[in-house]
Amino acid sequence: MPSPGEPAVGAVGAADAVEPVDAACARGVLAVAGDLVEDIVVWASEPVHRATDTAARVFRARGGSAANVAALAAPLAPTRFIGRVGADAAGDALATALAESGVDVRVQRAGRTGTVVLLVDVDGERTMYPDRGASAVLEGVDAAWLNGVAWLHLPAYGLEREPMRGELARLAELARDRGAGVSVDASSTGLLDGLGVEFALELVRGIRPDVLFANEDEAALLGLSGGGPAAASVAPTVVVKHGALPTDVISGGVLVARVDVEPVTGIRDLTGAGDAFAAGYLAASISGADAAAAALAGHRAAASVLTNPGAHTS
Repeated sequence: MPSPGEPAVGAVGAADAVEPVDAACARGVLAVAGDLVEDIVVWASEPVHRATDTAARVFRARGGSAANVAALAAPLAPTRFIGRVGADAAGDALATALAESGVDVRVQRAGRTGTVVLLVDVDGERTMYPDRGASAVLEGVDAAWLNGVAWLHLPAYGLEREPMRGELARLAELARDRGAGVSVDASSTGLLDGLGVEFALELVRGIRPDVLFANEDEAALLGLSGGGPAAASVAPTVVVKHGALPTDVISGGVLVARVDVEPVTGIRDLTGAGDAFAAGYLAASISGADAAAAALAGHRAAASVLTNPGAHTS
């Protein structure tokens, strides 16, 4: 189908194109495995002055790439989050907030909850300082947490180190054995550089995703821009986002669709735009949309977060 921890906190809350997923997939759950952390978002109100004060507004929010995708997909499709938070008040608050967004939250509890500081300049571009804490050591997930799953999405942040790297590969295999589709988001050029490009590609190929999402810079770094054998070797479908320019859908290494992006005014914060795109794309896909229609849904979801701090809709 192309297209240990402690018990879960959650059962709280609740054009030319590739073929859509089948009807059985359309009846299942979109699961996202990865990070759930606290975001501290700093919006600079003026150009940054090094070594002195810069006027700013500071926001605290629920964050984490995987949690962002789950929260943004929940209004569109049945969605489950799988991850780990600390055995602390911050972990309680984050899991509860995610559940309140409509997500079926399944989390392990151990250690210290992670935090990411995001510095957002006046043009909306971000510099991130991640301390992933407990979220980076997911392991030993109960296989039953994948029951009913039609699609499993994995941000590549979870591939940074063991034990989570191996755990996500295991979850992908379990999901595939259940007939589910699998997708990976390339996540970050910094992450890919840190892993080493060839090793990063090897990790992704080992997961065997049906869909790989990447932005323009990530695709260029991985040698996937424009398609070709390299793209075909990574995933049957590669979706490359180019910001305000059209999104490319590459199937079998061939560019099959170029999907226009509607203009967005008042952009202030690019945080979570890629996560929102994945949420919209996957929710549409498991409902039967083809890749071009799914990309349009991804564009709409991404637009919904661009004027807000962090990956949150208005």
